[in-house]
Amino acid sequence: MDQQKPQGLSARMLNCLQTILDLEPALCRLELGYVLLTEFKVLKEFLREMDNMALDEDDVMRIESATEHFLQEIRTPLSMLKTDNEIKVILQ
Repeated sequence: MDQQKPQGLSARMLNCLQTILDLEPALCRLELGYVLLTEFKVLKEFLREMDNMALDEDDVMRIESATEHFLQEIRTPLSMLKTDNEIKVILQ
C-alpha cells in the first residue's frame, strides 16, 4: 500500500497540472493572458521535475484546492471566449 500511495499522489498532482496546462491556449487569448506565460513555463518545469519530488497528502490536497479555485476564477472570463468543447468540459 505504501508504494501505491506515492504513485496515487503523483497521479493526482499530474492531473491538476495537466488540467491547467490544457487551458494554456485559451488563457493566452484573454486580455491579460500574456501575464500567465511565465507561470506556464514554471508549471511545465515543475511537471518535468515531479518524478524527483517527494509528495505528501497535505501538499497534494492544497494543490487540488488551488486548482479548483483557479478553475472557478477563470470560468467567467473563459466562457466569454469562443472556446472549443474540451475547454468547456474542463470548466464545468
